[in-house]
Amino acid sequence: MYKEVGLRDGRKAILRAPDWHDLDDFLGLINELVDEHVAILRSTHSSRSEEAEWLAERLAAIEMGSVIALVAEVNGKVVASSDVAQRTPQNPEHSHVGVLGIVVLKNARGVGLGKVLMGSLLQLAKQAGLKVIILDMFANNTAARRLYESVGFVEVGKIPKAIHRDGKYIDLVRFAIEI
Repeated sequence: MYKEVGLRDGRKAILRAPDWHDLDDFLGLINELVDEHVAILRSTHSSRSEEAEWLAERLAAIEMGSVIALVAEVNGKVVASSDVAQRTPQNPEHSHVGVLGIVVLKNARGVGLGKVLMGSLLQLAKQAGLKVIILDMFANNTAARRLYESVGFVEVGKIPKAIHRDGKYIDLVRFAIEI
């Protein structure tokens, strides 16, 4: 366990590293987000075998030190997942840059979990020697923008019409923070 935190709604969340036992929770998490049409790059359901392959790769990357990951568990269920992947670990010119990703289930949003998770990840990334963290978001995701800006990320660029979803084009916005 990395740490336990109290959420604004009175629940407790345990922040910890992911492990193989989280497979079914991860599968439920990604598929629930897809059903909700959340602003993430995945828009189709994941099968158990696809999720197992993803988790195996992720756990191997964590063990190799190229990924830092935390999940948030509430009442024994993973409700959020986050990670910072070293951008190009094999290239020393970029090895100080990490790419952050975070997803939070609907029933765990708006209670301070995302901010705590991101703050914890940034602290771990800094301890690991990373200097710059970047992330991309859909321009229409105002809640995510508020979260990212609240922990110190700043908008550094935009790719117009980078996403085509549900018959609409959406800009992709890049954020960065120096840690």
